[in-house]
Amino acid sequence: MNTLRFIALRLVQAIPVLLGVSIITFTLMAATPGDPIRLLVGDRATPETIAIIRDRYGLDEPILMQYFTYLKNLLTGDLGASLRYRVPVSQLIAQHYPVTLFLVLYTIVLTLPPVVVLSVWSAKRQNGLADQIIRVLGVLGLAIPVFWLALLFARFFGVTLGWFPVSGFGETIPDHFLHLFLPALSTMIWVVPILVRTLRSALLDEMNRDYVVTGMSKGLGNRQLFRTHVFPNSLLPTLNLFAVIVAYLLGGSVIVETVYAVPGMGKLMVDSILARDYFVVQGATLVFALTTILVMLAVDLLSALIDPRVTP
Repeated sequence: MNTLRFIALRLVQAIPVLLGVSIITFTLMAATPGDPIRLLVGDRATPETIAIIRDRYGLDEPILMQYFTYLKNLLTGDLGASLRYRVPVSQLIAQHYPVTLFLVLYTIVLTLPPVVVLSVWSAKRQNGLADQIIRVLGVLGLAIPVFWLALLFARFFGVTLGWFPVSGFGETIPDHFLHLFLPALSTMIWVVPILVRTLRSALLDEMNRDYVVTGMSKGLGNRQLFRTHVFPNSLLPTLNLFAVIVAYLLGGSVIVETVYAVPGMGKLMVDSILARDYFVVQGATLVFALTTILVMLAVDLLSALIDPRVTP
């Protein structure tokens, strides 16, 4: 299939996915107990004031009409206005999304080196002591909750040792790296074992294939075979899992950004859910869903680039 046609098809397929996400998010927020207007104006507001605010945001209409109005505005690029911050949702997303994107990319950069090293080390020493230790540590990393790790790292590295800040994002790029190191490390501890297990398994499968034995019998060095054939061919299963990992990192940002008070999309969503700020929650959820779709598209294209046998 032509690459441009494939991209167009995937983007068209994304429309019902985003529509479904918007319906589920809207329904869940509408069913959430609590009155957003009451939370906004307090108990001392008069019924007339509450009625005026409801009418301003269209919250006095039936739920179905509210959704259709939201959908109509969404088609024109209008995500609505925040009840709490009283600014357009698109403006809030423009302010907070780059922070979460920075955190996700930072976590990926920190994750890749240990994943490659540990996977190769474990596969080449299958069932040896190093392999057993790596696998046990992997299970331990998966068993520890991310929020507990985040609190532990904040307490030990931030408060006790004072090596890293435990809140905020900083003002300069070096500050960003310093402030987000502990949030990225907290998430990385959970991500690394998953990728190591996947890449290790793929490496073992490739190392046992006939072409490796044939290549060695023809005088090709083990290191050359591994570098030029075994390792590249083992990347596809890990790459396919990568899109799921990115989706997890976006969702996990809710936890680490709340613990470390990072002004990203995750913390914005938590604050907006507590304030019943419907439009912000819906807009942020749609952005997360769209990001995941685009990452999956990029992974499919990259898989075809690595292995020509994989056609988009």
